[in-house]
Amino acid sequence: MLHHASLGVYDIERSAAFYDATLAALGCIRVWDDIRPGQTGQAVGYGPPGGGDKLAIKHRPDGQRTPGPGFHLAFAAPNRQAVDLFYAAAISHGGRDNGRPGLRSHYGENYYAAFVMDPDGHALEAVFNSAE
Repeated sequence: MLHHASLGVYDIERSAAFYDATLAALGCIRVWDDIRPGQTGQAVGYGPPGGGDKLAIKHRPDGQRTPGPGFHLAFAAPNRQAVDLFYAAAISHGGRDNGRPGLRSHYGENYYAAFVMDPDGHALEAVFNSAE
């Protein structure tokens, strides 16, 4: 249903470093960018190698607002190890813990997920929902 999602960020270079690391853990890469230091209108797109963007971050230094409680983006992970790597990359690149990696049996028998807040306060999740 969704083609892609975009998030406004205060510091495009800081956020690009965060998303480069966290999304790499899930097998996604920077598929395009328009970073021009000192200018507005900058953006970075992420997606699978050889594909189009599924997530874009856009520089919004004067009007960036995070969505309120209840909103988050959940990224599909290829396995539990990728969820762990996502979490570790997020924490080491300026993210905040919002739920360490582990099974969430209240969501399903095999629902393994980690939750973080990006440097701008966007709620993110990486999830693997299958028996390994």
